[in-house]
Amino acid sequence: MASSTVTSSQPDRPPRSNLAFRRLRGPRSPAEFAALVRRAAREIGERVSCDARYIGRVEAGEIRCPNYAYERVFLHMFPGRTLTDLGFAPRSSVRGRAARPAVAAPRGPSAGERPGESPGERPGERPGESLGAVEPYDLWDHRQNDPPNHEESDVLRRAFMTGGGATVAAATLAPLGLAPSATAADRPSRRAGIPEAMALEEAVRRIRLLDDRHGADGLYRRAAAPLRAAYALLDAGATRQTTADRLHSGAGELAISVGWLAHDSGRFDDARSHYAEALATARMTGDAGLEAHAFCNTAFLARDAGRPREAVRAAQAAQRAAQPLGSARLLSLLALREAGGWAGLADRTGCERALVRAQALFERGRADADPEWMSFYGEAELAGLEAQCWSTLGDWRRASRQARRAAQAQDPHFTRNIALYTAELADDLAREGRPDEAAEAGLRVLALLNQVQSSRIQGMLAGTARVLLPHRRASGVAEFLDRHASYKGPRPVGGGGPV
Repeated sequence: MASSTVTSSQPDRPPRSNLAFRRLRGPRSPAEFAALVRRAAREIGERVSCDARYIGRVEAGEIRCPNYAYERVFLHMFPGRTLTDLGFAPRSSVRGRAARPAVAAPRGPSAGERPGESPGERPGERPGESLGAVEPYDLWDHRQNDPPNHEESDVLRRAFMTGGGATVAAATLAPLGLAPSATAADRPSRRAGIPEAMALEEAVRRIRLLDDRHGADGLYRRAAAPLRAAYALLDAGATRQTTADRLHSGAGELAISVGWLAHDSGRFDDARSHYAEALATARMTGDAGLEAHAFCNTAFLARDAGRPREAVRAAQAAQRAAQPLGSARLLSLLALREAGGWAGLADRTGCERALVRAQALFERGRADADPEWMSFYGEAELAGLEAQCWSTLGDWRRASRQARRAAQAQDPHFTRNIALYTAELADDLAREGRPDEAAEAGLRVLALLNQVQSSRIQGMLAGTARVLLPHRRASGVAEFLDRHASYKGPRPVGGGGPV
């Protein structure tokens, strides 16, 4: 656990809002602007996990100066401007650090360079100077003077570029004592403070990022230990009530994230336990946002586990919890969860009503009140969940149309979801009686399974293969069946998702 005794370098006055950066965001929501930042990063070969919360911290003045990766991205987005023009403090004024030479014009990495490095940033330099490529927060925070964490960040960066999902997970879940080797018996010897709360929130973000790219299989086992460490932090107590609230919220969100990894890898009983743990944490602290999130995932799990009536009730409970939060997009997603339950009950009228409500709420647009964890929810997810409803109701034509729309609209960052929607499309086309198109979509999924490990997706693809067996003579079907039969990826665990 990194030391929290760095109060001497903390600002002695409240942060000042970054109005210049807020003006640059314009009419876009924080989540929309964060998406533009991620896109700009990809253009110059950087990796940043920017989200609405990060944008909010910048605008609130909590981030006085960004790390070097974000600096390169921001200067790429706003050419001709300096960090000062963007409302940031000079780097030399932040925590007493000397300013580095001016950052060169952003560009992609040249031969011999790695993403996240600029000219002159080589492994022989001071550790951590160029490690912003996978850090969603600035490196001048409490970790700046902690060399072991610089080493962890370097391992993390290399793992993102060279390792598979499990390798990345091993590196990424280690910061500030939330290591895979941690156990609940290793209770902290002192009360938790802001650094521990930040580490917990960071662990949640990293798990979500890894799941977006690699899927759940290979991540779940490694994510359970940080969750135990998080609840050990709660048991140790916190220095302030505000910190305790952050710890409870972070632990609850981590429980949901770990529960989702269990859910997506077919471990339904484990997922149910983690979601219940998050719900209990929310109820104890009166956290309506966490309660809505826990019920949301519980509804999704109940649908997949063949308990559609429970799915409807959990989704309705989530909507009651979310009502005062002011997020139309959250209510839209929860209406879709309810629609999935109605579809499972073969109640077409109830399903259609929930779908109409979900669409109407979605069209109200984004808002600052949208939870950070909902960054995945856009046009693609809306279409994908609607496709699943029509598929459950046996309306294969509508299902395939929405699944195709979902796969085409998905942000390339969400590799797992692209594979999921394309697998849904393949299955719907197969059942609609279009085997050649189904085989083509199935082959695209198989290509993505080199990057994504998800028992849900593998289970869906296995179901498609069974449907296509009688159509081996159709164009492309034999190739798909042969490649699927020879696929050597991780075997599905447990029941998998609905087929």
